[in-house]
Amino acid sequence: MNSRQDDLKQDLDAALQTRKELGKEYETEIVDSFLTRLDSRIDAQVDQRVADRLAQHGVEGGRRGGRGLTGAGRLPLISLGLAIPLTAISAGEHLPGMLVCWAGIVGVNFAAVFAGRGERNNRPSRSDWH
Repeated sequence: MNSRQDDLKQDLDAALQTRKELGKEYETEIVDSFLTRLDSRIDAQVDQRVADRLAQHGVEGGRRGGRGLTGAGRLPLISLGLAIPLTAISAGEHLPGMLVCWAGIVGVNFAAVFAGRGERNNRPSRSDWH
């Protein structure tokens, strides 16, 4: 038997002994407490297995290469997606309208880049989390 099974067996034995000492009126609370501990152990095992599988496939923290699209990372994609119809609308007859539209898009993206730099510089390193 491995240590996890030994710990589980000890917890079950303790729950049964507690039930014998306290009587039937506390049975529900004792069983609920045991099941809560069991659930947390199962969750920890599942989390560990998922982390192991993700590590096998080169995925860190649920994101490939440890990088995901954050709010600032999605903004350029969204702004470019909106740029196409805005350009079509504004460029119909008015070149200045199209230039203003693109100036706004570029300005928003620059603001997002510089705001993202400040957040990254102020963020604690992973070693500070432990």
